[in-house]
Amino acid sequence: MSLKIVAVNSPTAAVAGDEKSVVVREYDEEKDKAGVEEMERLCEIGEGGKLSLVADLLGDPICRVRHFPSHIMLVAEYGEEREIVGVIRGCIKTVTRGHSVYVNLAYILGLRVAPSHRRLGIGKKLVHKLEEWCKQNGAEYVYMATDCTNEASINLFTRKFDYTKFRTPTMLVHPVHAHYKPLGSGIAIVRLNPKLAETLYRRVFADSEFFPKDIDKILCNKLSLGTFMALPKKSLPKWDPKTGILPPSFAITSVWSTKQLFRLQVKGMSALKHACCMASRVLDAWMPWLMLPSFPDVFRSFWVYFLYGLHMEGKNGPRLMKSLCDFAHNMGRDDDGCGAVVAEVGQRDPVREVIPHWSKFSMSEDLWCMKKFNDASDEKCGSSDWLKSRPSSPLIFVDPRDI
Repeated sequence: MSLKIVAVNSPTAAVAGDEKSVVVREYDEEKDKAGVEEMERLCEIGEGGKLSLVADLLGDPICRVRHFPSHIMLVAEYGEEREIVGVIRGCIKTVTRGHSVYVNLAYILGLRVAPSHRRLGIGKKLVHKLEEWCKQNGAEYVYMATDCTNEASINLFTRKFDYTKFRTPTMLVHPVHAHYKPLGSGIAIVRLNPKLAETLYRRVFADSEFFPKDIDKILCNKLSLGTFMALPKKSLPKWDPKTGILPPSFAITSVWSTKQLFRLQVKGMSALKHACCMASRVLDAWMPWLMLPSFPDVFRSFWVYFLYGLHMEGKNGPRLMKSLCDFAHNMGRDDDGCGAVVAEVGQRDPVREVIPHWSKFSMSEDLWCMKKFNDASDEKCGSSDWLKSRPSSPLIFVDPRDI
């Protein structure tokens, strides 16, 4: 999904001029909103066949980072007309680096440069200015995420800014069908209140990487639709959540809706393939008992449900996790306009093998690149450089605010 860092040094087009004609400043909603939206719309042209960011329901381009306590959005202006030709967003959060050790981590996302103004150093200037803001606001490390095939962006960060290829989580995408998916027999799914969910998550992800210190803010965010636990029905009468004792087998996940953030749309498909896909959906709606894997209606704008905090334990864990994912699918089925259920997990996370997904829509490897800002923080807490240390756990917590 093209939701993170896109190519900024594409050889498609360039204009005469130099880097001195570019001014980078903080985003001003009142005067920049229309220009940013138009520039980002142009960045999507020619990317047919992929999921593309086509609209922002809140009408404010900064909405993708405003859910973080510390955030900023920068724009690049070019020439005497001060045309907006680039944009970048960033935030700072406190997360675990393993073994319950917290660091201040900056995240770069949404880097865009207008196709007509690429290869002018605009992307480089935007990243440099954002990194300055991150350091001034106490960030110890900074990272970005991109498609592992996006060589232009990877080269920009690794060669020009000394980022290191750090982690390669897996993005799994499952379309929302026209029919409901049956849940496993003998399985109960209960909704956890935010306080209990916070307690469980802090315990389960204590040794993981990227677990946010403000998990309570995420769970109580209006975009979070709830935290759900699947467990055998026979365990339900015996399990008292007030005790804090986890059942022998369970699966847990939270659901985040992008409905109020952005819409996606598939473009570039031939008329014949489009007709075949829509026919499969009509047939699925008419005869749901056939359980056809119909192609979703992704040719009109849609949003996704993002599953975060996925974890399972016990011998029945895989079956419980699959039912939990099917439950989230059925939630999306009831939410007209939801086109897919998405999850991102670590390569070695056991849940990776049981999450239902379509390989054609999914990415076997997403790429996270990271950079260290200073040495003082590591020496102060007596820990090694995060970039050089081995993962303390196969679990990676993917913050839903990052997507």
